[in-house]
Amino acid sequence: MEMTNLLKHNIKGGIYLVINPSMSQDLLFKNLKQVLEVGVDAIQIWDNWTPEIDKNQVITEICKYCHQYQVPVIINNDWRLLNSLPLDGVHFDVIPADLCAIESGVKKSFIMGLTCNDDLAEVTWAKENSVDYISFCSMFPSTTSTSCTLVSFETVQRAREITNIPIFLAGGITLSKVEELSLLDFDGIALVSGIMSSNDPAKATKSYSEKLTAIQQHYLKTLD
Repeated sequence: MEMTNLLKHNIKGGIYLVINPSMSQDLLFKNLKQVLEVGVDAIQIWDNWTPEIDKNQVITEICKYCHQYQVPVIINNDWRLLNSLPLDGVHFDVIPADLCAIESGVKKSFIMGLTCNDDLAEVTWAKENSVDYISFCSMFPSTTSTSCTLVSFETVQRAREITNIPIFLAGGITLSKVEELSLLDFDGIALVSGIMSSNDPAKATKSYSEKLTAIQQHYLKTLD
């Protein structure tokens, strides 16, 4: 049974973890295993490869780990890899130039995500082109999201008025910053260093998950 078909459109919210494939492979897989055991909702492989890495082997191994936990694996930008590797989708940093060619070029069902900056035109494009989820970057100043502009809270709220597509927030979201998002209507948070650079990735994942649940419950109470 094809894993991609099982996981299509299954990114609805929660913890979306972005992993850096250029980090020590032993540490990468050690941390990934701990995180998966605690529970995350999606894994994205960041487009940050060094020449000595066997890309196909690393991606295949990551997919093997994640699929044991029914967690979809998203590749960053390089959509052509969807045809040769057991990936579940692609995340684009910018609006792709020829989406029709991409959709016809991929020979299986796949999840598609898009990074949105402080620009509602990107949200509208995502809605019109049936993107499965969007990720706003960057909510706060970040050392890993240096190419992103800062996103206003108003933009996130207006995006929710435009679409019901799952909305993730990314960039500079430390544990102490999560509570600042409590007045926003969103579905999940995308994290990089907050988990994978932690001395205890499992504990960090659990802490983020608990804080996310708490602020989302708080937001729902404000609607009553």
